[in-house]
Amino acid sequence: MGIVSLILGIISIIGMFIGLLPFLGWMNWGVIPIAGVGLIISIVAIATAKENRGLSIAGLILCAVALLIGTIRLIIGGGVF
Repeated sequence: MGIVSLILGIISIIGMFIGLLPFLGWMNWGVIPIAGVGLIISIVAIATAKENRGLSIAGLILCAVALLIGTIRLIIGGGVF
């Protein structure tokens, strides 16, 4: 599960960076759900693993950053309100 969370975190971060470009902010609507699922998987992986939590923690951080910045970008760009 740690590898899955890391892969989702990497996909989310890449999508978030693409969504920061002008006229591509709509991409954050796809990034936020992927980051949310990755965040949940990361939390479960950290809670169940006894050893080697490094990949899960990295996935957690990447997903959290992508979720936070993607949401802020949508709010600033007027995509939410």
